[in-house]
Amino acid sequence: MLRFAPSPTGDIHIWDLRVAIVNYLVAQQRNEPFLIRIEDGDKERNIEGKDTEIMQILEKFAIKHESVFHQSEHLHMHQTLAIRLLEEGKAFVCTCTEEELEAEREDAKKNNTAYRYSGRCHDVDKAEHAKLKESGTPFVIRIKKPEHDIVSHDLIQGDIVSTPAEVDSFVILRADGTPSYNFACACDDMISGVNFIIRGEAHLSDTPRQKHIKTQLAYDDETKYAHLPSLLNAEGKKMSESDDASTVQWMFEEGFIPDAILNYLLLLGNSHAPQEVFTLPEAIEWFKLENISTSPAQFDIEKLRFINRAHLKRIDDKRLSTLFGFADADIGKMAKLYLEEASTIKELEAKVRPIFSPKDFEDQWSKEMKLMRDIIADLPMINTFEEFESTMMKESGLNGEHFVKPLRLLLTGTEQGPELRDLYTYIKPYLLEVAS
Repeated sequence: MLRFAPSPTGDIHIWDLRVAIVNYLVAQQRNEPFLIRIEDGDKERNIEGKDTEIMQILEKFAIKHESVFHQSEHLHMHQTLAIRLLEEGKAFVCTCTEEELEAEREDAKKNNTAYRYSGRCHDVDKAEHAKLKESGTPFVIRIKKPEHDIVSHDLIQGDIVSTPAEVDSFVILRADGTPSYNFACACDDMISGVNFIIRGEAHLSDTPRQKHIKTQLAYDDETKYAHLPSLLNAEGKKMSESDDASTVQWMFEEGFIPDAILNYLLLLGNSHAPQEVFTLPEAIEWFKLENISTSPAQFDIEKLRFINRAHLKRIDDKRLSTLFGFADADIGKMAKLYLEEASTIKELEAKVRPIFSPKDFEDQWSKEMKLMRDIIADLPMINTFEEFESTMMKESGLNGEHFVKPLRLLLTGTEQGPELRDLYTYIKPYLLEVAS
């Protein structure tokens, strides 16, 4: 069982999408179920509707799932498991105030050492739990730190050893009765039977803690781990929310299509792809987690443009035309003529829209354009551009620059672009609309 566990606290980022794609791909390769878990434990940061938006984005990428649930649905189970650890002496109640903890953090900072919990409440008897609840004194539940090193076997990063001090005695249940991230995550993976976890390397420090939780809960099923390296921006720094290209929504707005985004994200850090341009079904045949580089991959927007252009050339002509308000394969073919100078839907639309938009009859060539417009209004359908051009030249009496430039402006709304003879093949059924 594999899973993707996004948080509904903001727009879905490309590094999260990359994780979702790889999880789905591996689930398909292994013929195993794939589930979506909406991690909505951070109530204050949750944004209404983001969970629905996440699911809609996954659907655009044809990432299918067997089940979906919100983490908050398992609150009672999280609390029950935390109390069980407390009852078994594997966890303890902690009444340290935030002020006391902050003082400890400051001391660690001054001494240039990593912060570790002091352990002052470590030996508080579990019987104190009932008394604290009755008195209303705020407390949390912490799991006792492990006694031995925890070794994490990672398919990408290799073996990683974490000492007991690094794992520490961390909070598993907050004062308000909600679980910490690591506790909820580990419990839900156990409950759901997730045994293959693929996520970003930002979660590397979470792995030993989640393994420790599972061990203390006597969960001994083997779980495989793979942590994908970070993505770098154009400056070679780790991509962040401040980078334009960081969100999937931005990519959609810029006109990048799902097939191309998916293709590019699977290429990042992977030098073993048999070809640069491929679809998800094709990737399922050759993709291997072990072939992903352990080094961060640099995100190159120009490379994405190249991949996007390649996929736009492949897209069904009629389907492409629907993006511009048509259901005509010829309009899709016409749009593809502009792919020498455009690489996204947004750029293509900027080329195609002027063809079917009202023309400017007040510029330098207004007189000639109006003359040609009136001639076209009375013309029968002419099949070839050569015949059309000859007829227009004869009827207008224009030639040279005074014929070519206004004709292009009348038919395309711009002074540059593909050859008119190539465009005419596809726009001739719309000529009266175009020349208006």
